[in-house]
Amino acid sequence: MKAAKKIFDIAGAALLLVATSPVLALTLLAVRASSPGPAIFSQVRVGRDGRLFRCYKLRTMYVGTPSLPSHEAPVDSVTSVGKVLRKFKLDELPQFWNVLKGEMSLVGPRPCLPTQTELIECRRRLGVLAALPGITGLAQIRGIDMSNPELLAETDAAYLRTASFWLDFRILFGTLYRRP
Repeated sequence: MKAAKKIFDIAGAALLLVATSPVLALTLLAVRASSPGPAIFSQVRVGRDGRLFRCYKLRTMYVGTPSLPSHEAPVDSVTSVGKVLRKFKLDELPQFWNVLKGEMSLVGPRPCLPTQTELIECRRRLGVLAALPGITGLAQIRGIDMSNPELLAETDAAYLRTASFWLDFRILFGTLYRRP
C-alpha cells in the first residue's frame, strides 16, 4: 500500500501541477494585484514523525498577519482574492510541490502549526504523526477543522486505520465537489 500510495502521490501531483498551471499562473497574478507582497508564502508545519517542514500556499492574507491557525486569524486579515482562493481551495495548489518533495501526500491528516500543541499531542497519542500530512483528508470532507483538536485527531486516526486507494480517491473527489 505504501509504495502504491507514493506512486499515486507523485504521479497525481505532477499531473495536477501541470494541469492546474494556467489556473496557478492566473491566481499568482491575482494575489499580486490585490495586495502587496509575495504571491506564494511558506509556513512551518508539523510533518511525519513530528518533523517540521515548509508548507507552500498561495497567500490569502495581508502581509504581516500573525502566523495563527485559520480559525484564530482575524477575519479582516483575509484579502478579497484570498476569500475566493480559500472558497475554491486554490490556495492549496502550491502544495503539489510539497508532495513532489515527499513532505506531503495528496490525502492524509492536514499539517498543523507547531504552536498547536494540543492537536500535536492528540495525534502523537493516536499514532497519526506516523503518516505524511495531506493536502486534503477525511476531516476536511467531514467539515472538521482544527478548532476541535481531539475530534480532528480521532478522525485522522480513523482515516489511517481504513486507508485505501479507493478511500483516497473518494476523499479527493469529495474535496473537489464538496459544497461550502
